[in-house]
Amino acid sequence: MSDNKRGITAEDLYQIRYTSDPQLSPDGSKVVYVLNRINEERQYQSHLILYSREDNRTTELTCGPVRDSYPRWSPDGSKLCFVSNRSGKSQIWMLAINESKPVPKMITDCPNGASAPLWSPDGKQILFSSWMKAGDKYHAEPAEQEDCNHKQNAEKAIRVTKMKYKSDELGFLYEKNRQLAIVQVETGEIRPLTTGAGDHTAGSWSPDGKWVAISANRSANPDLQHEIDIYLVPVDGGEWRKITQSNGTFGMPRFSRDGSKLSFVGSLIDKHLYGTMKKIWVADLITGTITCLTAEWDVQVGDVTIGDVRSPGHPDLGEVWTKEGEGLLFLASQRGRSGIWKATLDGTISQIMDGEQNVFGFSYHAEQDCLVAAVSDPLIPGDLFSIDLQTGEEARLTDVNRELFQHIALSSPEEILFTGARDWEIQGWIMKPPNFVEGKKYPAILQIHGGPHSMYGQTFFHEFQLLAAQGYVVLYTNPRGSHGYGERFMQACCGDYGGHDFDDLMAGVEVLCQLDYIDENRLGVAGGSYGGFMTNWIVGQTDRFKAAVTDRSICNWVSFYGVSDIGYYFSAEEIQADPFSNPEKMWHHSPLRLASQVKTPLLIMHGERDYRCPIEQAEQLFITLQHQGKAPVSFIRFPDANHEMSRSGDPSQRVLRLNYTVEWFNRYVK
Repeated sequence: MSDNKRGITAEDLYQIRYTSDPQLSPDGSKVVYVLNRINEERQYQSHLILYSREDNRTTELTCGPVRDSYPRWSPDGSKLCFVSNRSGKSQIWMLAINESKPVPKMITDCPNGASAPLWSPDGKQILFSSWMKAGDKYHAEPAEQEDCNHKQNAEKAIRVTKMKYKSDELGFLYEKNRQLAIVQVETGEIRPLTTGAGDHTAGSWSPDGKWVAISANRSANPDLQHEIDIYLVPVDGGEWRKITQSNGTFGMPRFSRDGSKLSFVGSLIDKHLYGTMKKIWVADLITGTITCLTAEWDVQVGDVTIGDVRSPGHPDLGEVWTKEGEGLLFLASQRGRSGIWKATLDGTISQIMDGEQNVFGFSYHAEQDCLVAAVSDPLIPGDLFSIDLQTGEEARLTDVNRELFQHIALSSPEEILFTGARDWEIQGWIMKPPNFVEGKKYPAILQIHGGPHSMYGQTFFHEFQLLAAQGYVVLYTNPRGSHGYGERFMQACCGDYGGHDFDDLMAGVEVLCQLDYIDENRLGVAGGSYGGFMTNWIVGQTDRFKAAVTDRSICNWVSFYGVSDIGYYFSAEEIQADPFSNPEKMWHHSPLRLASQVKTPLLIMHGERDYRCPIEQAEQLFITLQHQGKAPVSFIRFPDANHEMSRSGDPSQRVLRLNYTVEWFNRYVK
């Protein structure tokens, strides 16, 4: 192996760090960011780090076995508010930056926690979010808080009245909604801004501090009406002003610097809810006109790149107004890359930061016309770079894995382009073992992403590096259904799961097997979520692969409809059927239908608290295949793990999952 470096291991996950959520200070001289890692107890830990741009000095602002996140500067730059779980539940905390040894001070003590703080322009108030049920208080006496926690944790029965009663991220919702409130910084007094049904998400304060722009679903039946609108809410009470027309899903509203306009991100709802392109919109608050700045631009706004290290830890910042107010900066994803783009009010679109990389966050300083970006690529999990927009000069600010990676050999992927179904061009990447030897034949693994409307690309992927270090060539592609190639490409899998998307994947395998270093008799396939569905589908269609690993998968669309937290409306769009109008189509696209044809050794892994693709999907698949008895099958259950286990789940479970994957492929493929 080159330079006597070793290959990466599953256990190296415990050592990998990444930065996220950079925030430039009001004077532009400093950057505060979040440093994320796993501590010695194998628990997630995140701290706030202050970087001085003047002398390149870093200062650790917070410490301890806690998760601190979402730092935001006060308008005068003297304080930081942030979210921390150091008191048990996540609350809003404060730091005075100018103190020699700043001590965090808790600002909220909400029984259900608090998140997403936003300073008012005068620095006297902070808007925040909390999950609330009718009758809940934002302040609770200790006895009330203890009683509330006990009741929720020892619930004997849960009354369900809504279809959206559970969430893969949050668990059972207990009739709660996301509400917004304002806390007075000096006194701690909290005043509700929103109440009632529907979830509310803060966007921004107006420059004069009189209005707050928010997004919310306030429809009569949120279970069946998925539209999310933009509203202006008067801070001191009064009538709300509705900006959008209940014809789409919109969010992240941002006031222009003079307060005359409001930008937001979103898409119109036609027949697609998931398979639509997010775009940049601007409402003129004086005339009432709404314009889509990216209407003719067939590119997804936002970062949709899939990785397995940087989750959670970087809130979506949406769009940011430029200094002169003539346009907006935002992230966008295209052909396996995500970068920073600019859209002007006259419709001109240009790229600000490009490259073979994944930009997943940034902070813009209007007066200095510069920004700090959070960036990943196949060799960098997540570091910070500064960019002077006048000169184009870039500088790397952090290298948080230098010590770890100086001893590890990593692999750089090679891009490939090939022809899929209907002669469509498909993009993919091949990752060779870091100690690759010319003339040697290697086994290979096809990896399939979830979504399906997401995107593999130029980002760090620990699992791929691990398989490469184990001596496998890794192939990962973006078949039709993926983001990054236009709306028609993204929607092409809807109603055709297992059709031309399957053809695209197998075409990639054929291209791979034509390479002189691939042993086509030693192939494996793996995927999670939609990728798990497709893995199940593939082993029911072909014996080409010697082994398969399916994670948090779907095998039966008929049952998925009623058990997933999104099943009843996801199936209607993606499969274009439901169990009542067209059960035959749902069953046709179900891999369970093909179980009698499966001869490939299959490892099934699933989290027991997965509400997106519930574990009954894995149970059906395991029992059916065991009963058929035609192929080796093994079933690994992960207690308390949800759908995000492989990306943000318990670190020890993540490492176990990786080792189970390697062991399975080593047994049947290597």
